[in-house]
Order: sequence, then structure tokens, then C-alpha cells
Amino acid sequence: MMHQSLFVYSGYRYLKLSMLLIIASVVAYAIHAPVDGPNGGTWLGYTLGGLGAFLILLLMWFGMRKRSYKSSMGKVEGWLSAHVYLGLALIVIATLHAGFQVGWNLHTLAYVLMFIVIISGIFGVYAYLRYPELMTKNRRGNTLELMMIEMSELDRECRETAAKLTDEISKCILESSEKTTIGGSVRQQLSGRPKHCATQSAFNKVSELNKSLPKEMADDGSRLITLLGKKCELVQRACRDVQYKAMMDIWLYFHVPLSFALLAALIAHVVSIFFYW
Repeated sequence: MMHQSLFVYSGYRYLKLSMLLIIASVVAYAIHAPVDGPNGGTWLGYTLGGLGAFLILLLMWFGMRKRSYKSSMGKVEGWLSAHVYLGLALIVIATLHAGFQVGWNLHTLAYVLMFIVIISGIFGVYAYLRYPELMTKNRRGNTLELMMIEMSELDRECRETAAKLTDEISKCILESSEKTTIGGSVRQQLSGRPKHCATQSAFNKVSELNKSLPKEMADDGSRLITLLGKKCELVQRACRDVQYKAMMDIWLYFHVPLSFALLAALIAHVVSIFFYW
């Protein structure tokens, strides 16, 4: 499975590398005793800062690598494994680089942006591992397109059945057919349910109206309720499918722009150190 190759890729190669970098950084920080205390301006601070900058550039390159299908620079699974483990190691390396010193300045901005990017990346890994499996279970062998086609077929059957019943029921079915929506705004997609489900409303109203139908319409009324129940279930599954897809995509709208903001802050941080510090 993909999630197994992500974490155990090549015998935990990148976990071991990350642990080595962390241990080496911590040991060097522990034995380093500058006169002014640990900070980014010491030889160790510059070394860890350079290592952190290199890791940031390497991690950003993953975005290019995963879109280069013909690249010979290793497998995407390996790059993703490195992306995860080295990104976590970067937290320790950057913190030791700063000597645990923070303030209201450009350097702290770069540090905070790094943290936010890493946190959004952690959510991305969670989404990458969890939601595809949930989508597969929710779809039950179908695709969203096939579910939409099945809903259209149920709408047709509902209209044909409702035509044998009262005008009020037919109106409910028409509204269900025309006003049921899947997706919508970002908020609605993430919620996993339509703001006002016309199909559910029709199901509730037809179930109530069915109680007062004459006996000769009882069978058609019951059939209509069954059809609406099937459609309600399909609508719920389709909305969940959209929700899972949105959850897999939404983090990228934060992760990618914030990554470039981090790169800009990093460049400004380096320039300010070498030219204005």
C-alpha cells in the first residue's frame, strides 16, 4: 500500500537520515558554548541555518518532482518519504539555529511561516492517507459521475410515479429534481451536506402526504417513498465524496502559497543577515 511505502520506504531510509540530523544537531548544540549564548550568529548557528535553508529548498523541490513523470531523480514515493521526515527534522534544526530566541522581527516571521507550512503539510499527509480509503468505501465501486447518473434515473422514476398521484406530490418531486445540488460553495463542500436538501425535504413531505392517499394510490405512494429514500442515500454519499475530495485539496491552497511566502521570508532573512546584521 502507498502509505506503507511512504513511512517505510527503503528500510526507513529517510527516518534514519532525519534522526541522524536531529541527533547531530542536538549534540552539537549541547556542547557548543558561545560567549553570548546560543544564537543564529555563531558558527553553529550559521551551519544549522545553512542546513535548514537547504532542507527548505529540497522540500519545495518535491512539488516539481511529483509533476515530472519522466524524471530519473528517484521515485515519487521516496521523495514523499523524505519530504515528511526531513520536514519534521527541520523543526528541530531551525529551532536550534535560532537558539530558542524569538522576537517581533523578520527572522521570527520566517520561523513562524516554516511552522505553519509544516503543520499544513502534516494535515496533507493525514488527508493523503485517510480520505482515499474513505472515498473508496463511500463510493461502493461507483464514481461520482455514476452516482449522478443513478440519481437522474431515480428522478425520472420518481416523476413517472408521482404523475399517478396528487398534484402536490408531483410538485414536491419536481422541486426535488430541480433543486437538489451536490457541492456548491467551499463551505458546503467541506460540510459534506447540502445547505437545504430538496430531496430530503421531498422525502419528508411525501411521507406525510402519503398517509392521506386513497387506497388505490397506496402502492404508488409507497414506491415513491422507496425511490426518494434511495435518492436521499445517494445524495448523502455524493456529498461525502465531494467533501473527501475537498478535504484532500483544500490544504494545498494554504500549503503551496505559504511555502512560497516562506521562501520569500527565507531570502529576506538571509539577505538581512549578511548585509544588514
